[in-house]
Amino acid sequence: MSHITPAQVPNVHQGEPIPEAARIAIEALLQSGDLFRYTAPQDAPVALLETEFAELLGSRYALAVSSCSAALFLSLKALDLPRDARVLIPAFTFAAVPSSVVHADCVPVLCEVSENYRINMADFEARIDDNISAVIISHMRGHTSDMDAIMALCDARDIPVIEDAAHSLGTTWHGRNIGTLGRIGCFSFQSYKMLNAGEGGIMITDDPDLIARAVIMSGAYEHNWQKHAAPRGDAGAELTAAFARWQNQLPLYNLRLSNLSAAVIRPQIPELARRVADGLRNHDYVAGRLNRHPHFDVPAPLAPEQRAPDSIQFNLVGLTEPQIEAFAAATAARGVKVQIFGRSTDNARAFWNWQFLSDLPELPETRAMLMKACDVRLPVRLTREELDIIADILLSALDESLAREAA
Repeated sequence: MSHITPAQVPNVHQGEPIPEAARIAIEALLQSGDLFRYTAPQDAPVALLETEFAELLGSRYALAVSSCSAALFLSLKALDLPRDARVLIPAFTFAAVPSSVVHADCVPVLCEVSENYRINMADFEARIDDNISAVIISHMRGHTSDMDAIMALCDARDIPVIEDAAHSLGTTWHGRNIGTLGRIGCFSFQSYKMLNAGEGGIMITDDPDLIARAVIMSGAYEHNWQKHAAPRGDAGAELTAAFARWQNQLPLYNLRLSNLSAAVIRPQIPELARRVADGLRNHDYVAGRLNRHPHFDVPAPLAPEQRAPDSIQFNLVGLTEPQIEAFAAATAARGVKVQIFGRSTDNARAFWNWQFLSDLPELPETRAMLMKACDVRLPVRLTREELDIIADILLSALDESLAREAA
């Protein structure tokens, strides 16, 4: 590895350039000063984004908001759950997910996640009858759990499912877009996602009452909901009737997206299919190289799942504690940051750090997985040469850690 210089190691935190069309749209916005989504009487950039995103996913309605966390929070509020309602979530997710449950005056209930990063279905089934009012499924890092089994269990009990698809824009399950399987799907526009606005999120649903409630609570005060583009035909009529039902009936949380963010996002939508294809190709190439080593394991997707990854996760297999520590140190020294979820100080994806929860459970299967699960970003813009540099560093760092222990 001595032939690889620090300058050759790719910057995995750098995304793709924002399209030139966004620069033009931003300049027009700056000249007009119309950054607030409700200034224009119609066709504001945020409203156009909502229409385009709903069409992209094949959903009837969409609402763009300040973050995916805001979308999850509004989803729970739109379901009109009672205070202290119990919401089942996977124990492997980002801290924003249980936080959104707490913000909605509900109680997070955690279930085990297996070493393939997907929900342990036996534990999920055991917990779902424990007075559960709603379920949030986090497709964490783009890994899809068994949605056939999850939806069957929830549908049989009339329990609504919210999909946290922050990492899964472009992923399909049996050919259906992730985010359209549950009652509501929530996505992220944070910089490390397929569509990058720095911050931002969006929720989709086919339910007019849910979207009407969410729109009003997002900050559509007075009659600003009229500036949300409604679909034609029955879907539009149902939405208008739902808005009329909820006018002045709900609190305002003011979680709106700005026109500036929408202007950044919209020109990226035509790039999504190419980004998804590039991301999957990059992931599978590196996964193929790592899986040839007996001490690396990149879990395979489930059969119905077509993934859209922009990062790679792998487990360290059969390593001692000193070897794991040596591997982390060796990769860092070579310029590739490997996040081992359970060993990164105060990691927001390690459930034991969610100490804002009043009743934090012990989940041994999830804990064991997090202590050996590694995460490396693979931006879709990387070339084959850059992917080889990353894979070479990971493989040589592991061999070094094994040799050091043997010596």
